Amino acid sequence: MISATATAAFLAAAPASSSSCTTHRRRSRLPAISASLATASSTAEEPLLVRAARGEDGLPRPPAWMMRQAGRYMEEYQALAKRHPSFRERSETTDLIVEITLQPWRAFAPDGVILFSDILTPLPAIGVPFDISDSKGPVIQSPVRSEEQVRELTPIDFEKLRFVGESLKILRSEIDGQAALLGFVGAPWTIATYVVEGGMTNTYTNIKSMCHTAPNVLRGLLSHLADAISEYIIYQVNSGAQCIQIFDSWGGQLPPHVWEQWSKPYIKQIVNKIKIECPNVPLVLYINGNGGLLERMTDTGVDVIGLDWTVDMADGRRRLGNKISVQGNVDPAFLFSPLPVLTDEIHRVVKSAGPKGHILNLGHGVLVKTPEEAVAHFFDVTRSLRYDTLFQGCVTEVLEPVA
Repeated sequence: MISATATAAFLAAAPASSSSCTTHRRRSRLPAISASLATASSTAEEPLLVRAARGEDGLPRPPAWMMRQAGRYMEEYQALAKRHPSFRERSETTDLIVEITLQPWRAFAPDGVILFSDILTPLPAIGVPFDISDSKGPVIQSPVRSEEQVRELTPIDFEKLRFVGESLKILRSEIDGQAALLGFVGAPWTIATYVVEGGMTNTYTNIKSMCHTAPNVLRGLLSHLADAISEYIIYQVNSGAQCIQIFDSWGGQLPPHVWEQWSKPYIKQIVNKIKIECPNVPLVLYINGNGGLLERMTDTGVDVIGLDWTVDMADGRRRLGNKISVQGNVDPAFLFSPLPVLTDEIHRVVKSAGPKGHILNLGHGVLVKTPEEAVAHFFDVTRSLRYDTLFQGCVTEVLEPVA
């Protein structure tokens, strides 16, 4: 694990990020693929994932990473978690964040390395403290449900999030251009569900009723969150993040017309701000259960739309068109299948997505107890793919989004 002294020394010497806006280590897979990584690095300054997110032509294969690729399924992480049982400690301590983030990169060499963090991490920085219970998950003792409480929210205080910036700077240096460094945030609606409900919920009754009983309060909360999240994205980019994923995890719990009114405008507010301040940083939007929302997601302004595993990739591509990039969407359960079955599914998804603008991922996060052998196989298969072989003799059809 990186020591506190080493961290301090690195931060003192670290240069500014080039993408800024206006322990015990298991045997690494990196040496075995160093030649291919070096070739990819020498042919383009930017990582493959960033280029795919922008929809560039002529890429050799789809890049790949996994949601929740750092975490509970890895034995190395489990050993660290026994020594540091508090999730808040693991996700808010620079040395631990860096170590956990790098574990899957050293083991599997994905094309994207995503910061180990949580969508609720910035809440204390805007005046919303929270705890994490082993039995209940996130707990907010004073849910925000009144105008007075919304007025008491503060602008985001980055002094309370220094561990995020420090971690990203170290990670950008450690990865050294061999993969894309991803940051992430929660969408305003999704964050608001925790803030209003006081934690996890299966029904969303408080926040959904506020749409009708206290719409001005909810609008004020969502607007404040959109401003804070926009600034948080800029902070992550200035610290080294090269691509940002926006998780509207619970947006799929809304009827499509309600999502249009209560989630989409605040995502657009964020995207518009980032496209002005950080125009070269691709934005990915992922909504769990987004099959009924795909067409409505296209004009949020994001560069990539993530599909969950319940959407057929070929159907999703037809509905979205091929002028926007897509991400996904292997069912995480396929990682429990025989490896040849997993190989076939990867090929099916890649062929369905087409030879441009596709980031291979799961349709949701890696499941607990997923075999590490399967994760390694997922990335090995992806590195072996070549678009010119998969699509030999094929004519790419121009697809327009469904109106």
